[in-house]
Amino acid sequence: MTTIDRIRLKERLAQEEKLFVEKHPRSRELFERAKSSLLAGVPMNWMVRWAGKYPVFVTEAKGAHFTDVDGNDYVDLCLGDTGAMTGHAPEATVSALVEQARHGITLMLPTENAVWVGEELARRFGLPYWQIAMTATDANRFAIRLARHITGRKLILVYNYCYHGTVDETFVTLNDGVAGPRQGNLGPAVNPATTTKVIEFNDIASLESALAPGDVACVLAEPAMTNIGIIHPDPGYHDALREITRRTGTLLIIDETHTICAGPGGYTRAYGLKPDMLTIGKPIAGGMPAAAYGLSAEVAERIRDATSVEDADTGGIGGTLSGNALALAAMRATLEQVLTEEAFARMIPLGERFAEGVESVIREKKLPWIVKRLGCRAEYWFREKPPRNGGEAAAAVDVELDRFMHLFALNRGILMTPFHNMALMSPSTTAEDVDYHTQVFRESVEALIG
Repeated sequence: MTTIDRIRLKERLAQEEKLFVEKHPRSRELFERAKSSLLAGVPMNWMVRWAGKYPVFVTEAKGAHFTDVDGNDYVDLCLGDTGAMTGHAPEATVSALVEQARHGITLMLPTENAVWVGEELARRFGLPYWQIAMTATDANRFAIRLARHITGRKLILVYNYCYHGTVDETFVTLNDGVAGPRQGNLGPAVNPATTTKVIEFNDIASLESALAPGDVACVLAEPAMTNIGIIHPDPGYHDALREITRRTGTLLIIDETHTICAGPGGYTRAYGLKPDMLTIGKPIAGGMPAAAYGLSAEVAERIRDATSVEDADTGGIGGTLSGNALALAAMRATLEQVLTEEAFARMIPLGERFAEGVESVIREKKLPWIVKRLGCRAEYWFREKPPRNGGEAAAAVDVELDRFMHLFALNRGILMTPFHNMALMSPSTTAEDVDYHTQVFRESVEALIG
């Protein structure tokens, strides 16, 4: 098998960093200016982690492409880390936003669109009752609070190296089998190991052991892990997860925020899952901040029985802007006209095309790398075997090689998802966009190995 010369890698990375600066002078100017008013020179601190000396500043994004302030055009395979999975500025969503803005933005009262959205979410995901939030983080926090409320249990369970938004209880990882705060977790009020049990994905024995005491309110899980790379469940894992949670009185919350890439009803519909609650955010309003969480009939009844109407505004669930008219208009337009059955029928084959293109280069160059795919999302790994859990995935990260591959692609007009070698297809992505990535991927490999 072909190996990567690390000295050559360092040399080529330095060349790409130099090329980046040459191609992005205006972005550099704006970045330097922003340092006087924005922490770290960016509106969100994590933006400094992009490959390159500084982030690229954008002027316009439409469909599957965007343009930066230096006039460079990009094929966007990141798509706002799923937030723009619809493609940028989808016409139906934009029109709905403009029209609704003329008639009210936030009201603290429902609109007819709210009814349509609830009905459509129920149709797609199979859960009969829904609530609207601003972000998937909020949806997950609210679902956890409700699970604790109706079960009377304090603990939750998550998977090692999961990500469910900025939910304090989920920033916990295993270190030599012992739960502790995830590296980089900022200022938790308490050690999350006191609120959360953490196990490895695909480990049925650990799941059984963790839930057996009957002290866990809920399992919060992506149905396939995506935030530490794409990790598929083993055959039979979801059957075991559902059986064990039911037997132990533990609620099952499925987070579909990323796995909506599996189809119009997410992984849940594609693979026939039966969660007690389901959360989703990011793309469902075309990039407009909006999220939702669904409830089974049983859970909804338990919540109604355990909740006072008079206390509904003090339970830590909701928010002034949640369920606002503008977001609901965007959600309706997006679900009705953008993220349709027909759109997924185009997007998923493009995900297959992406995976096949990368695999062809890997075979040709005899690299010990693999490609994994879930619906219209695909990712390549710098290892021979796919990881079965978050611990294996985290151990496989090659920061230097990741940075080179990202920067090489960026300098040639392709944006990949940060912190991953992951690509996502939108309704606007074309076969030409995908094939261009295959070409650039081949060039990046040849730059490393000749």
